[in-house]
Amino acid sequence: MSRDGRARRWALEEGDELVPGRTAVRRLGTGERFETYLCWDERRLGLVVVKAVRPHLVDDGHSLRRLRAEAELLERLRHPVIVRGLEAELEGPRPHVVLEHLEGPRLSSLVRRHGRLEPEQLVPLGQQLASALHYMAAEGVAHLDVKPANVIMGAPARLIDLSIARRLADLADVTARLGTVAYMAPEQLEPAERGPLTAAADVWGMGVTLYHAAAGRPAFRAPRPRDEPFPQLEGTPDPLPDTVAAPVADLVARCLAPLPADRPAPAEVAAGFEAVAAGMRRTPVLGRFRVRPR
Repeated sequence: MSRDGRARRWALEEGDELVPGRTAVRRLGTGERFETYLCWDERRLGLVVVKAVRPHLVDDGHSLRRLRAEAELLERLRHPVIVRGLEAELEGPRPHVVLEHLEGPRLSSLVRRHGRLEPEQLVPLGQQLASALHYMAAEGVAHLDVKPANVIMGAPARLIDLSIARRLADLADVTARLGTVAYMAPEQLEPAERGPLTAAADVWGMGVTLYHAAAGRPAFRAPRPRDEPFPQLEGTPDPLPDTVAAPVADLVARCLAPLPADRPAPAEVAAGFEAVAAGMRRTPVLGRFRVRPR
């Protein structure tokens, strides 16, 4: 319970009603401010994802503003690699947004279960993420939390969770750490010293995400204990395995340049992965074709 006596989680079971017409199937996750459920939507006769403000925060102005901002971004952004928002109910006992349900595992889960991605998965993923970030930057938006847990591996891959996204015009006012520590750019970790933030922070996020996918492990880990230095402020990650094609490893390394100005633009990253894809040869496997770097 919170100090005002409210529960900190909705703790819905299968079949419980989240709001009229939407019943819980299972809980997908709980963050600092929001709780996410897979739900059955009676009006759509289909599965949706519902992201609701946690019960002890339903009257919290900041949480409600963040939910409204996310709903507005979901309404505004339309790209094949960005999750779609379906509707939002921002008032009432359970303020929430409704998102499309995406089939497929999170990239983080896929790597944890099966190891690093093969080139025929990694190269399209790089191009797709870069295309989404190019579009977001053109729309004046920074995601600020690009990481394997926020990528659903479908066809195409999909970037999810805009809960901390900001307008580029507002990034100069960011003085606190926003994001997930192990995937934050140096300037996100020390915005007062290294800021202001720019869209280049998302290029870093893409770089560490692709590193994780290519190596089967994170490029950096959150410091433990917490008073240890942040690894990404101390140096560069270990080289990617030799099995990763040199052009791919070079693209990832450039995304992880310590200085934002030294990182490539998302469009340049997309073009680089497209060139790698064009150079991949096709070999027959069990009567079908798979691609391999030349």
